[in-house]
Amino acid sequence: MRLKTSLAAILAAAVMSAASAVPFPAAAQADDWSKVVAAAKDEGKVVVYNSALGAPYYATVVKAFEQKYGIKVETLDSRASELSERIRSEQAAGRFLGDLEQHSTSTLERQIREIGSVQPHGDIPNAKNLREPFVATDMWVPAWVQAYGILVNTSLVKPADEPKNWHDLLEPKWKGKILSDDTRALGGGNTLASVTYLKYGEDFLHRLAAQDLVFSRDLRADARRTARGEYPIYIPQMFAFASDLKGLPVKVVVPEDGAPYVPINNAMLKNAPHPNAARVFMNHFLEVDSQLAYANAWMVPVVEGVIEKADPDARRLVSTKLMGATPWDRQQELMELSVKIFTK
Repeated sequence: MRLKTSLAAILAAAVMSAASAVPFPAAAQADDWSKVVAAAKDEGKVVVYNSALGAPYYATVVKAFEQKYGIKVETLDSRASELSERIRSEQAAGRFLGDLEQHSTSTLERQIREIGSVQPHGDIPNAKNLREPFVATDMWVPAWVQAYGILVNTSLVKPADEPKNWHDLLEPKWKGKILSDDTRALGGGNTLASVTYLKYGEDFLHRLAAQDLVFSRDLRADARRTARGEYPIYIPQMFAFASDLKGLPVKVVVPEDGAPYVPINNAMLKNAPHPNAARVFMNHFLEVDSQLAYANAWMVPVVEGVIEKADPDARRLVSTKLMGATPWDRQQELMELSVKIFTK
């Protein structure tokens, strides 16, 4: 499902850059959701920008959506940083090709304030099924959560020695033996550093830095390095990325004190060409079956009635206690703090 820029889209962009721009289709303003669905079917497609990178669970949700509504889904799938730049450049050029983006709360809040690339989405009926602590705003709706734990090599770490919480990583026996995502750059490592700082204070980070973490930036490869025995521990392990490690000598430890996480949301892009289809897609993402597809891929669902239906292997992870996420308005401050503490 590759995004294609049609001649009509190019012409439309040129017209929109003029003062007398032709207005975009409006989202149906009706209490009757069936009218929104009908308008979405008339639009015929929705263009989604995301960073699924070919994930089968996303494809499952898309297939179910297309079969249910007869609305085609076109997806631009790229890394999060590339996606953000794509949106920035398109919005600046008046080339409004995308309808919906899937991004973290921090990224969306920056976009809203810096480039105004997100618009209010209107009522999303299934948002009423969101579970605590997840809430929708006028500008975005929770979609799923990327939660993090601790990966251990079961051949190198005895059950009795497994870290049970984040403080256990500070034990002297783990000094120089922990592989870690870089805490000084955007990603899981910085999420871990930021959330544990907010929970336990600066002293915790200094003590963690004193463990001589070995930094790397390839999450999937790092998990396999741990499975091969290069390191006994890897942090932080994204639950979802561990689902393809079955059969290898590794175990995901769910910390007793909670899992740092990144909330991912659906948001409608400014001047979306297919706003009604975008709303219907956002609503579909909150269906139990859609959320279950993500839960069984070890990502935390955001609606009620899903966790108890997940596969047993997944349920242990997606029912985890959530420690917290990085506040969007403190992200830069916490990044600078992490750079200061973990740079030698």
